[in-house]
Amino acid sequence: MDFSRFVVGLTACLLLTMAIPLPAVEPPKVETPNIQFKTLGGQYFWADDRVYFGWRIQHNSFTGHCRLLDGEKRRHTYGTFEQCCTKLEEIKRQKGLPPMKGKAVLVLGGLGDARAIPEVMAKFLHDRGGYMAECVAYPSLFDDIGRHAKSLDSVVRYLDGIEEINFVGHSMGNLVIRRYLGDQTDAATGKMPDKRIRRIVMLGPPNQGAELAEKLGDNPAFIAVFGSAGQQLGKRWSELKPTLATPACEFGIISGGRGDDHGYNPVLNGDNDGIVTVASTRLAGARDFLLVNELHFFLLHSANVQKRVLDFLEHGYFVSEGKRQPIKT
Repeated sequence: MDFSRFVVGLTACLLLTMAIPLPAVEPPKVETPNIQFKTLGGQYFWADDRVYFGWRIQHNSFTGHCRLLDGEKRRHTYGTFEQCCTKLEEIKRQKGLPPMKGKAVLVLGGLGDARAIPEVMAKFLHDRGGYMAECVAYPSLFDDIGRHAKSLDSVVRYLDGIEEINFVGHSMGNLVIRRYLGDQTDAATGKMPDKRIRRIVMLGPPNQGAELAEKLGDNPAFIAVFGSAGQQLGKRWSELKPTLATPACEFGIISGGRGDDHGYNPVLNGDNDGIVTVASTRLAGARDFLLVNELHFFLLHSANVQKRVLDFLEHGYFVSEGKRQPIKT
């Protein structure tokens, strides 16, 4: 775990230990001129609800109020979601900004990830693949997977003009994607996921739950730092699992490990990437599966993994059509 994760984890632990109340606050009405200032871009406490060529509307996980940031992370307004949308449309008209079009990739990080971690993959897919690649941030330590899925739904619904949507998820980010797909699927009402969704690449996904989260589930420090989402990966997995859809579109899985029976972490059973076991990443229906010799936290940064992700998004396989390893059961 890198230093930024340690800092945010320690902060969350101290807040909970000291029982500092975090009151719900009504989103403020914008009645005074907004003062533009540079922000950190929403590394931990903000969820993206709408994205547009680097611009993003986010809501705060504690207060519920929204803000509009540009590509340089400067705040242009704040208040309700509707107010931020109105301001964004005004700016688009004033600056003559173009409509969105073509192919998009939404990249989601894992539990405890700062935005900067999945942004590496998004930049690669934009530069090398020509996709409108956006990192979708969500406050993974401060809400549950169902709430994160609702934010993702908002992002997808506002991708006006985009003709094709793809996803790349790292770790728990894949469960947010699967929960989003589950929420959109209802045979009784005929509700189905967005028809523009084409392919999904899962990196180190705990598709069968996280053994490490299960082992640490009763630890007070783990509960304090990783919150309800951490519990959903372990002790509350039986509640979460039925809400997760198996993607109906083409999807592939890349798992980290050593290719042996021990993996990187001796605490876990079987091959693993230090955090997630190879066995738990598997999901029936995958079009392709690839094992790489990488640790969990380096999957997004690996040049080899980045290339394989792009290959799957473009062709539906990681190495070649003849070397696909589909998961049937």
